Amino acid sequence: MEEQIAELTAQVAALQGSGGTTNRMFAETFYYLTIPLMIIIHAGFLAYEMGASRMKNVLSSGVKNILAFAFMIPTFYFFGWWIYWGFPTGLTLSEGPAGISGAAYASAIAWGWGDSAQYMGPNIADNASGVFFGAFALFAATTASIMSGAVIERIQTVGFVILAIVLGSFAWVVAAAWGWHADGWLVTKFGVHDFGAAGLVHAVAGFFALGVLINLGPRIGKFNDDGSANHIAGHNMPMTVVGLMLIIVGFWGFLMACVIVPGEAWSWFGDKFATIYGTPITLSALSFNILMAIAGGIIGAWIITKDPFWMMSGALAGIISTASGLDIYFPGLTFIIAFSAGIILAPAANWLERRGIDDAVGAVTVHGTIGLYGVIMLGVFASGYPALQGEGAPTINLMGQIIGAAVFFGLGFVPGYVVSYILKMFGMLRVPEGAEIAGMDTVKVPAQGYPEGIPSSPAPAE
Repeated sequence: MEEQIAELTAQVAALQGSGGTTNRMFAETFYYLTIPLMIIIHAGFLAYEMGASRMKNVLSSGVKNILAFAFMIPTFYFFGWWIYWGFPTGLTLSEGPAGISGAAYASAIAWGWGDSAQYMGPNIADNASGVFFGAFALFAATTASIMSGAVIERIQTVGFVILAIVLGSFAWVVAAAWGWHADGWLVTKFGVHDFGAAGLVHAVAGFFALGVLINLGPRIGKFNDDGSANHIAGHNMPMTVVGLMLIIVGFWGFLMACVIVPGEAWSWFGDKFATIYGTPITLSALSFNILMAIAGGIIGAWIITKDPFWMMSGALAGIISTASGLDIYFPGLTFIIAFSAGIILAPAANWLERRGIDDAVGAVTVHGTIGLYGVIMLGVFASGYPALQGEGAPTINLMGQIIGAAVFFGLGFVPGYVVSYILKMFGMLRVPEGAEIAGMDTVKVPAQGYPEGIPSSPAPAE
């Protein structure tokens, strides 16, 4: 009887400590639901990239997007997840102050074999590892899909898959380990804070794409001899716009997965949600700010362009520009930052195009430029706020955010440029000229997007 009373007392104490807010099945369900929501992001990328392609390339654009998703899951399982836990303190692979990083820790929980396999496979006593892995694997797949849109209509499939693996299972994961982890050296030393991954997902992917585009070159007919650019229209603007809206839907799952639920052994708090840094947040705050960000970005882009493609891209830019501080910003400020991102979006893309870069969907600007803009804006508007939970924790500051932005740029651009340059040397980056002119669906895909016949794509408009 005394043992039963003691056990009951312990259970009551545990319930009181958690504020009665959660249990392990709630936490498991919470993250489980973020995964299909983030898969909607990939349905959106699939639709908007196919719509942005000409008829002769529509399925080839879709195929590489599907492959980016497929290859990301096993590669992130076999080594990407280990990188996140192993690298937070830098290249030394040492344990950080929170004790949840380093080579030994990563090897204990993130290999699919040996003792750590208990965390990387079915285990009735483990309700967390699989859903955490799933959410992060979808973050990884998102980076690959961001790069995918920029390079449509001329990249080789195998070369693209190699680039997607390097980006999704290595480059962005290092950025996440350094700047999106309680032991990350960018966080502990410089106070970097990037709640919604504006820099460490979007900017890394955007500038990785820029490195690839420099070596890949523009589509045939994109630029004239005098350097002026022609507009190469996709075959289905409604599909593109709907795809962009689906990405917005998926963003709710993406940002939901950035939240740590309370009351678990691995939680920051027993009675409230937290960011990945342990600073407090609520889903209510996210609801205010995400909606204001979407609206601000659309309105800003509409004022400048009146173009539905840029309006919906403005919605993405609105969320990305505010993502770093969605846990801190007041909704009015969120709207202003998102509005300004929508204003600068098309002019920034045009500036890049005038320098000979053929980014078919504006991914470098929407995700790269606007991602860094968002990281730095947090340093402007939220300096002095805690960057990390704990006694004597670093605070957010402008210099730290600028340093973080520079690191995220480098972690994207350098591997994107180097790996694509190597692929180019071996003839694995770009399809032959004849295949590009004929259409990649004709020579690369054993199916037709429009089996009743694919009309010749019109020449680019001057």
